[in-house]
Amino acid sequence: MKYLIWMFLFVGTYAEAVEQPNILFIAIDDMNDWTGFLGGHPQAQTPNMDRLAVRGVNFSNAHCSAPGCSPSRNALLYGVEPFNSGLYAFYDQEGFSDQVLAGYVSLPQFYKSNGYQTFGSGKIHHRRPPGPTEWTEFHLKKKMNPLKYDDVEGYFQGGKSKMRFSPTLNPLGDHNDYQNTTFGVNVLERQHDKPFFLAVGIVRPHLPFTCPKEFFDRYPDEVKPPRIKRGDLMDVPPVGRAMAKISDDKRFKKDKSWNKVRRAYLASISWADFNVGRLIDALEASPYADNTIVILWSDHGYGMGEKKHFRKFALWEETTRVPFIIHDPRERNSISGREVKEGVSLINVYRTLADLCDLEAPEYVDGFSLAPQLKDPNQPINGSALCSWGRGNYTVRNRNWRYTRYFDGGEELYDHTQDKDEWNNLADNPEYADVKKRLSAQLPKQEAPLVREGLEPWSIPFSADKSLGEKNR
Repeated sequence: MKYLIWMFLFVGTYAEAVEQPNILFIAIDDMNDWTGFLGGHPQAQTPNMDRLAVRGVNFSNAHCSAPGCSPSRNALLYGVEPFNSGLYAFYDQEGFSDQVLAGYVSLPQFYKSNGYQTFGSGKIHHRRPPGPTEWTEFHLKKKMNPLKYDDVEGYFQGGKSKMRFSPTLNPLGDHNDYQNTTFGVNVLERQHDKPFFLAVGIVRPHLPFTCPKEFFDRYPDEVKPPRIKRGDLMDVPPVGRAMAKISDDKRFKKDKSWNKVRRAYLASISWADFNVGRLIDALEASPYADNTIVILWSDHGYGMGEKKHFRKFALWEETTRVPFIIHDPRERNSISGREVKEGVSLINVYRTLADLCDLEAPEYVDGFSLAPQLKDPNQPINGSALCSWGRGNYTVRNRNWRYTRYFDGGEELYDHTQDKDEWNNLADNPEYADVKKRLSAQLPKQEAPLVREGLEPWSIPFSADKSLGEKNR
C-alpha cells in the first residue's frame, strides 16, 4: 500500500517537473535484417523487437552511413557524414587531438548540455572512453566469471576467440550484454526529477557469435541459408569484389561450417532481442512509459555468404540495411504497425531526436528530422539513404533502387522491385542511364580528406586513399 501511495505521489510530481520527453537509446552491434519485423530470415525469433516495431514506426528500408562500427557510430553520434568529417575508417579516439572533433557535439553531450541526466552502458561509441562531458553516469565493465563454451555443438575456427560460434554454458548474469542491460533496467527503476537520456549498447550479434545455450536451442540444427547465386560477383566491379571477404567464405565451406555460423548468428540476434525485451518491460513498469521515446538501431548490417561475403565492410543490401525503430508514446492517436518504406539514413537520428525534444540541433549537423514520418509514415522523405565505405565509394538507396559508384568509376545498379537479392547489375545497360543520372546526382560533390590521427591502419578500405592491391598500412 505504501508503495502504491509513493508511486501515485511520484508520478504526479514527476509529470509536473518534467515536460521534455526522456530518451531510451538502444544501440545494437552488427545486426542485419534477420529479424521478424524486417523479414530477412524466415526462422528469426525476435518477439521483443517485433512488438516495439508494431507500437512505433518501423523504418524498414533504413541504412547506415558506413558499413563499419567506428565510422557509422561517429556519423550518428556526432551527426556528420563521413565525407564531411573525414572519419571514413576505424579510430581509437584516445589518439585524437582536440582539433579532430572541434565543433562537434555528441548526442549524449548535447542532451547533457540541455539539462538532461545522461546514463550509458555497453558499446555506444567505438573506442571513446566515457567521460563527464557526456555522461552523468556510465556503467563500466565488471570482472565476471570466464565463459565456458560448447564447441561441439558450435564451431571454433583457428583458435581465435573472435571466431567462435558456440553456445555459452554460464548463467545469464555472466554475460556483458546482460550486465549492461541490467544497468539500464536499474536506471529505469530509479526516481528521476530531470529528463534522462539512457543509452544501452548491446554488443551481440557482433563477433564472436556466442550467447547462452537456450538461445541456440530455439533454432533447429539445420537453419535455412540465404538465397545465393553462383557466380554472383561476376558482374561486380573490381573494387566491389575486393571488398568481399571471400577468405571467410572459403574457410567456412572447407570446414562445412556455414550452417553453424548462421545458426550462431540467429541465436545471437535472439539473445540481443531478449535484452531489448528486458529494457522495454522495465520501461513499461516505470512511471516514465508515457513520456519516453524509444529508439532502436544497429550500426550496420552483415553479410552471411551473399556474394561470397561475410561480415560488414561492403556496399550491398545486407551490409548497409539495418533495424531502425522509433516509438514515441506521445503519439496516442497513431495506428499500430506503421512502416516507412522509403530509403532512410541513420544520419537523420540526431536531428530527429532534437526535434522530438523541442531542442535545436547544432547548425553543422547533417540530415533532417523524421518527426513528420512518425505522425504520417506516408509523408515524402527529403532525400535517399547515402552510405560510404572509404573516400570515393558511395551507394544511394531509395525505395526501389540501389546505385553504387566506386572511387575508380566502377558502378552497380539494382532494381529492388525485381531484384531484391541484387543479382543483376544493370549499371552498363543503357536503358537505365536516366536512373543512374538521377541517383548519381545525390552523391557528394566534395569530400573531406581522410583523418589520420587515431587511425587504425588495417581499416582503410579500398578507396581514394588505398588502391587495389595495396597492403594495409
